[in-house]
Order: sequence, then C-alpha cells, then structure tokens
Amino acid sequence: MSAHCHAMPFGATVREKGVEFAVWAPSAETVVLEHPLASQPMTRDAKGWHRLTVLDAQHGDRYSFRLPDGTRVPDPASRFNPDDVHGPSTVIDPRRFDWTDDAWRGRPWEEAVVYELHVGTFTDEGTLRAATARLGELAELGITAVELMPLADFPGRRNWGYDGVLPFAPDASYGTPDDLKALVDAAHALGLMVLLDVVYNHFGPEGNYLHAYCPEFFNAGRQTPWGAAINFDGPRSRTVRDFFIHNALYWVEEFRFDGLRMDAVHAIHDETRPRIVHEIREALNNGPARERHVHLVLENDANQASMLLRDSRGRPVAGTAQWNDDLHHAVHVLVTGEGDGYYADYADDPVRRLAQALAEGFIYQGQPSAFRHGEARGEPSTRLPSTAFVSFLQTHDQVGNRAFGERIHALGDSVLVRAAMACLLLSPHVPMLFMGDEFAASTPFQYFCDFGPDLASAVSEGRRAEFGGFAAFADEAARARIPDPNAEATFMASKLRWRERGTRAHFAWLCEVQQLLALRHRLIVPRLGGMAGAGSWRCENGTLQVQWALGAARLYMLAHFGTQPVELLADLPGEVVHSDGVTRGDSTLSLGRGAVHVTLEALHGG
Repeated sequence: MSAHCHAMPFGATVREKGVEFAVWAPSAETVVLEHPLASQPMTRDAKGWHRLTVLDAQHGDRYSFRLPDGTRVPDPASRFNPDDVHGPSTVIDPRRFDWTDDAWRGRPWEEAVVYELHVGTFTDEGTLRAATARLGELAELGITAVELMPLADFPGRRNWGYDGVLPFAPDASYGTPDDLKALVDAAHALGLMVLLDVVYNHFGPEGNYLHAYCPEFFNAGRQTPWGAAINFDGPRSRTVRDFFIHNALYWVEEFRFDGLRMDAVHAIHDETRPRIVHEIREALNNGPARERHVHLVLENDANQASMLLRDSRGRPVAGTAQWNDDLHHAVHVLVTGEGDGYYADYADDPVRRLAQALAEGFIYQGQPSAFRHGEARGEPSTRLPSTAFVSFLQTHDQVGNRAFGERIHALGDSVLVRAAMACLLLSPHVPMLFMGDEFAASTPFQYFCDFGPDLASAVSEGRRAEFGGFAAFADEAARARIPDPNAEATFMASKLRWRERGTRAHFAWLCEVQQLLALRHRLIVPRLGGMAGAGSWRCENGTLQVQWALGAARLYMLAHFGTQPVELLADLPGEVVHSDGVTRGDSTLSLGRGAVHVTLEALHGG
C-alpha cells in the first residue's frame, strides 16, 4: 500500500508539524485565518500571498479566511467543504489514504470505451460508494474507462457539476475525498480507467467569492455568458494559470485519475503561447505521465484539429481526443428527423454527413456553418487517427439540454438507433456511452440544480424563456410544462432505474451492446495502434460505405439507412465481423433498412 499527495502552493498543507495555510489575494491588505486554535492575520508578501502556519493544527480541522470587510470565505483551494460552498473548509491530509493500485499503469487510449456518468443520478443513493458498487457491471459490459461528470463543490445538494466554485473539493453530497479515492482504487482493480470532467472556462454563479477579494483572477474586459472571463492571459495571470495547472495535476496525482476531460476549451480566453491546454499537457507529461498512461480529452466547439495533432512519436501535442459533436448531430438528425437549431447544419443529407464523420472525424473542417450565419468552423482533420475522436449517440449535454431531457431511444426510430449504435461501437473511433445507454434506459436526464431562492427563480424563468423560440413552446402553457430545474422532483426523475436492465426489451439491448463491445475488443482494438490518418467514404441511396486502414489490416463498414432495401453487386473483402439485416447472394448483398455489415481484411500477414 502507498500514499499519494500533490504538493501545491495553494490551500492547507499538512506539514511534519502543524498545517501551513496559503491564499493568493493581492487586493487584500489583510486576511485573517479563522481556525479553532488561531484567529490571527496571515503574513502578506509583495506578490499578494498570505501565509500562516499553525503548529497544532491537524487533519480534520475546520478553517476559513476573514476578509477586511468581515466576510468569511472558504479556501478557494479547499480539499473538502462538508458544509457546502459557503461554509468553512476542512484540512485534509491525503497521505492518510492507503492505495492498493501500485501496479496500475493505466491503459493505452486505443483501448478506451468510455462510460459517462453523473454520480448523483447513477444510483438511487447518489453517492460515490454506491457508484463504486456498480463498477463491476460496467467492466463486465466491456467498458474500460469511466468518466465522471464534474465533482467540484457546487452550491446546494444537486447539480450537473458545471456550476462548481471550489475546484479542488469533491462535492460533499457525494461523499468524502477518501470515498472518491476508493472508487478510483476499485476501478483500477477491475482494469477500468477513470477520467474526470473539469471546468476551467468559468466558475458557477453562486458561492464564488474570488470576485470579492481577488479580482486579479478575472479579466473584466472579456465577458462570457458567466460574467468576466477567467484571467488566463492578462496582468498577473501566471498565478491563475498555475492554479488550474495544479488542479489538473492534483486530480491525476492525488486521486490517481487516468485523465481529464476539459469542458468547453473554446470558451477559454487565452492568447498566451503556449495556451493553457498545452501547458496542462506538458505538466502531465513531465509528471504522472512518465510512469503511466494519462489522457487529456477536450470539448471544443471550434473543431480545432491542430489541438489533437500527434508528434513524431505518435504522442498528442495537446488533446488525446475530442468529443465529436459532429457525428452525434448527424446521427440525431438521421434517426429522429429533427432539424431545428444547430441540427440544421446536418439536415441536408444526414447519411452522407454520418459517413464523413465516421471516416474523417469532423464534418465541419473549415467550411461555413449556416447555423452560425456563414461563419467558417473547424480545421481539416484527415491527418488525425480515428482514435482522436470520442464519438457517441448522446451525452449529458445532448439529452439534458432538451426541454424534457428525452433520450435518443425515446425520440428516434429504434431500427435506425440500433444501426447507429453498431456503427459507433464497431468503428475505430473511441466510443462513449452515456449512463443507461447500454440498456436503453427509459428515464430522462433533465437539467437540475439547487440554487438559492433569487437565483433559482431566475434560472427557472430563463430556461423556459430559452425554449420560447421553438414552435412547440410558443405559448406560455407549453413552456410551463418544462420541468423546474430547482425542483427536487426534476433531479429524482433523472435517476437510472437499474431494475430495467432485467426486463425483456432492455436486457436484449444490453446483450447486444455487450456482444458488439466483445467484438470490438477482440478484433478491432488490437489493430488501432497502427492507425495513421482518416478513412475513406462514399454514400449512395441511403447507404454509407466506409473503410479504414488499421496498420496491417483494413476495416470495412456498410450501413443502410434508406426506407427501401438495396442490393449491392459485390461483397466486402475480408472476414465478417458483424452482419445484421443482410442477405448474401452468390455475388450480391441485399441490405434491409437498418442493416450493418462489417468486415476485416488482413494485409501483409496482419
């Protein structure tokens, strides 16, 4: 057994004797440490750091900082805030947790099959301990990487996680820091990687006290939907950048996460070179990645392929991979027929769009987007391997940002959804399931939060107004039916019903997903390390054809999404990996609606 601790200049650090407290507040002349053993001013240096060591302080002590106006605030680098974001912080000695995963070196990225989950709705209990108890079922399914939605302490008892304000403190509603470490430790014992979603583009709207005593953290000249942008490139930004670099290292070193998913990097205002994403990658490479696989996944609406390039040794220069909204949008239009909003960019020929996404990753690689009023979007992605794309049929965003949080299984044509799932799981992309996808969960995933009264009312009214532009919600009565994000019932309705897995229709879907993942792990994953660039594609009569070079093999896929069966004059080369809805003649293939046919051809003895 061993202990892991990340050393950082922020927060409360347990020393050989006592605890050292440190906070950066250049605009505050005095900061008083409030601690049961001491209530005294901290020592301020010329750079705005306030420090104080309390010799008799120890693990478990509560503390806060008192500002010149008398306001008591939690530590912005708190490791734990058991009384929520407005309460005092708790001293944590990370060396007290005994890890059992010393032999763990992670897994190569090409082995990743990601499962996105929200701790609060993944189980009835909504805790880290309850989630840990379910990990074995995910490993048995064929999942190799669990991605936790953000855990940073947020206001209230329930939240998606994107309103966090204490980025080093796992939210207490889920459990303790040790509960989180136990989850990661148990996952590693099962061969599962664990990724954490982190939000570095904004702080939540309630409980962020940094504005009050450290305005240097923000750039008032750059406004975002959440207020002033975080100061990544203005005066005194070095300490701000270090705060987030340390945060990334903290999760990977102290909690042994196998990687991070960085939320909305397109919303990070940063003109410094190297950019903060590259600095985080470099810090990870020079630290924990020297001993084990550490991955950095991006969400980036700008489709910047340059952020995903590989160096001469095949290592990512910044992002290991990016969430691929393009593929999702094409699938969604194809299986539901919806073409509103951003889906309009994919509605002209969704089968062709899907074929391109499967082959090349991005659909928008620099061409104008009608939804964005003709603005060019994206960069050419054909130099990237397919494993640079995390692709999916749905995510928390794509489900939860609908008015009622309906899943694609409830919206789409079941035959086409089934075909799209086979295309996803048998493609060289890194597939991701949103929790419940594996058994076609009937429960929605709605937008929920737990803000104070004034903000709660504004959020509820704002959400309903947001949907006012859609024809379905043109009248006030229709908008009134949209679930209130702050109501506990909205949160409870979003919890998975695990008993569904055993019912006939859900169990059949579960078995099919498990069988597809078994094929993927046995036949496709071992060849993904040899990928060098994009595949090729064509589309005709509602049928997509894609092929990819996988080192010494070639993978072929046919999928038919047209309303009428089609007949092709030739079969695909290689051994059949999967064939559903296909009738084979002497020299023909007949494809029914929703048919998927995949083969693998060995080349040069591969």
